Amino acid sequence: MRALFIVDLQNDFCPNGALPTPKGDVIIPVINKLMDKFDVVLASKDWHPEDSGHFNKWPKHCIQNSYGAEFPAGLHVEKIHKIFLKGTSDKDDGYSAFEATNENLAEYLRKNNIDELYVTGLTAEYCVKQTVLDSLKNGFKTFVIKDGVEGIYQNENDVENAFKEMEKAGAVILTSNDIL
Repeated sequence: MRALFIVDLQNDFCPNGALPTPKGDVIIPVINKLMDKFDVVLASKDWHPEDSGHFNKWPKHCIQNSYGAEFPAGLHVEKIHKIFLKGTSDKDDGYSAFEATNENLAEYLRKNNIDELYVTGLTAEYCVKQTVLDSLKNGFKTFVIKDGVEGIYQNENDVENAFKEMEKAGAVILTSNDIL
């Protein structure tokens, strides 16, 4: 079975959020179109406590139960089967969805006979990349839907280098047109 996985598509990572991706909202229509093409749709959320040590490195973002931690308007959230929460302790950065604390993602995928993970979401150079690398380490065939991913772009080549690193590790990079 195939699953579409949406990494951290949350208000605080969209334009005007606390830690924005310049075009984070552009991927919403792409992801919405893809949802019906998969057996299962899963998502992760950064879910940081107010006093997270993570905020020593980053601006405060995606604080538990805040507007910034919610999915943005326009995303078809009713089609998401399960949400994996990460970064939930004061010591946990939670870059990878495989670090989720509410349920073990690898176990969930295996239990539900999901062997192919198609990854979209925010941010390419951090949470998307770590989720993809951990997916591969856990033995799942992993695809990254390039037009369904955006980055923070702190440095000029970060996003491009993240895609190269994911591909070198074994991920297949494709576009939504390859699926639609």
